[in-house]
Amino acid sequence: MEFDFTELEPQSRYRLLTNFIGPRPIALVTTRSAAGHNNAAPMSFFNVFSHDPPLVVLGIQPQSSGEEKDTMVNIRRTGEFAINMVDMTLSQQMLVCGLGFDNEVDELSMAGLTAKSCAKIDASYAAQSPCVFECRVERLIDYPRRTLVIGEVVHMHVHRECLDAEGRYVDHERYQPIARLHADNYITSDRQFELSAPPIADFIKPQDK
Repeated sequence: MEFDFTELEPQSRYRLLTNFIGPRPIALVTTRSAAGHNNAAPMSFFNVFSHDPPLVVLGIQPQSSGEEKDTMVNIRRTGEFAINMVDMTLSQQMLVCGLGFDNEVDELSMAGLTAKSCAKIDASYAAQSPCVFECRVERLIDYPRRTLVIGEVVHMHVHRECLDAEGRYVDHERYQPIARLHADNYITSDRQFELSAPPIADFIKPQDK
């Protein structure tokens, strides 16, 4: 089948993109409301895009009413947000944070998560998250139905047990984030395997002498 995205309606584009591009990591994004409450919302339009500078990108769409979500309102006002990575132990709490409470509700508290103050930004993060990225907005790119939030990572919190003995690389048996496939389908990273590329010499014919 062929799909002409220049002619396709938005909901069909969403279905095709999110069904076939996956798994997508989940960012539980925490921000501070104007009244000082903790806001937390899961986003699956998220990934890392650069290490130098260290940049992550979120894609945040408005509510069905057309109004901006609390997360986007807070990010515009403060220019700061934290990304809490989600593993199986946080999966249900992540869903609670996405229920769409009123903006004065503290989603971290509602989900039973422990709020800790960030080191470099005015926001809280979930202490239970295996790793957290504190971010400042590098730029916002606005489209009619979505805003791309490019954030620069300024600080990172990692549970010690998620790293190897030297504290340099992730311990894949301990750090197993979940990711979204489509609709209510998710995947966990507990089944990992190594792939090593063959030497390029195996594919290059020796020159005739």
